[in-house]
Amino acid sequence: MVDVSDKPPTARIATARGRVVMLPATLALVEAGRAGKGDVLGVARLAGIMAAKRTADLIPLCHPLALSKVTVDLVTVAPDAVEIEATVKTTGPTGVEMEALTAVSVAALTVYDMLKAADRAMRIEDVRVVHKAGGRSGEYNAA
Repeated sequence: MVDVSDKPPTARIATARGRVVMLPATLALVEAGRAGKGDVLGVARLAGIMAAKRTADLIPLCHPLALSKVTVDLVTVAPDAVEIEATVKTTGPTGVEMEALTAVSVAALTVYDMLKAADRAMRIEDVRVVHKAGGRSGEYNAA
């Protein structure tokens, strides 16, 4: 792991986004609350939050961080997608981009898992960091 012991703790924030593209009929199941495994958006939201908290267990050489806030929002977008956004905050010597990306990725995988019986052709797309602030490298906003 990179030694961050000499870096001062600063407020850190990162936001990541991604989407799961599916058949319109599959999205209709989500919106109607008729998916066989239950509340797709609620379960995926919880999975994303839990994943952010466990990022250091999943990604080799990632520092374990005390997170101060994790939000994961999932919205349906007609005709065929669930968009996911995760924002993670901490005060510490290293950033939270990996935690935000992990939250989005696991939320997307959960959407896929909960709907795969209805639509095996779903695609997880465009997982990326769209904003980060704090630390030596300053602020980043995706174009």
